[in-house]
Amino acid sequence: MMNFFTGRIGMKVSMIVNAFILIILSVGTYVLIAKQSGSLEAELLNRGRIQSIVGAKMVGQILEEAIDNGVFSVTDGFDTHYEKIGDFDPPKFHTKYDFYMDKAILALEDEFLDDQSIVYAVAVDTNGYLPTHNTRFQQPITGDPAKDKTGNRTKRIFDDPVGIKAARNADKGLLQVYKRDTGETMWDVSSPIFVKGKHWGGFRIGLSLAAIDAAKTQLTHTVFGIMATILVISLSLIFIIVNHFLAPIKTLSKAANNIAAGKQLDEEIVTTNNDEVGELQGALDRLRTSMVIALRRKK
Repeated sequence: MMNFFTGRIGMKVSMIVNAFILIILSVGTYVLIAKQSGSLEAELLNRGRIQSIVGAKMVGQILEEAIDNGVFSVTDGFDTHYEKIGDFDPPKFHTKYDFYMDKAILALEDEFLDDQSIVYAVAVDTNGYLPTHNTRFQQPITGDPAKDKTGNRTKRIFDDPVGIKAARNADKGLLQVYKRDTGETMWDVSSPIFVKGKHWGGFRIGLSLAAIDAAKTQLTHTVFGIMATILVISLSLIFIIVNHFLAPIKTLSKAANNIAAGKQLDEEIVTTNNDEVGELQGALDRLRTSMVIALRRKK
């Protein structure tokens, strides 16, 4: 009966202690996840800013080299007389430099997509005209407007508020939340492209928020898994430790029951602890001695 009693005490103490540990771990987990999530976003944004700055500089150099080598003139390099192509919706256009850009910057733009968090990496002029899109967005025309809107987005003018701001932005690493006409929401980070000292446009990097959310989810699962493991180990260890320290009480309980029943009064209760349990052992042994003396007097 007393083993069950002390076992219940051990369980209660363990549960109370672990309840406090659970609260502390929960708060700590929330703070850790929030901090790490912020770090993930900051890291992604910093990476996007660097990529946009590098892309802008490289495209600017490519355009300047083309002008210097006589491929086209400065005026042609800044051509805004957009020549409509076919009857697409949204419309597509040619300029005096876009065929050269298809050859000169396509591979460069595609290299940025090696980073799985980057959806697109493109150069646009100050009106939002995009002469050369990434290969993944230059799929063959199917004639299906819905498919082509997603699969073939090159040579379009992206003059929506985000697109125009990115195209005319003069600051490095401008961050905007971009709701694409395909239904996706992402971060758009842009840096200005300068050609011969004049603002030509901007280099836009599209960062996937889905990638951030997936990383956050993975982080949350990992942290909660670790915390759950710690809690289970803690519950087991605390229960074992508490019951270990309650063991002398089990002995005292048995001795007290024997004394109450008048049994084993000749067995000395040895003091094994130098604490409150030891004091209780001593007091119980004195009680035993007193009862022995009293019984002997009666005889």
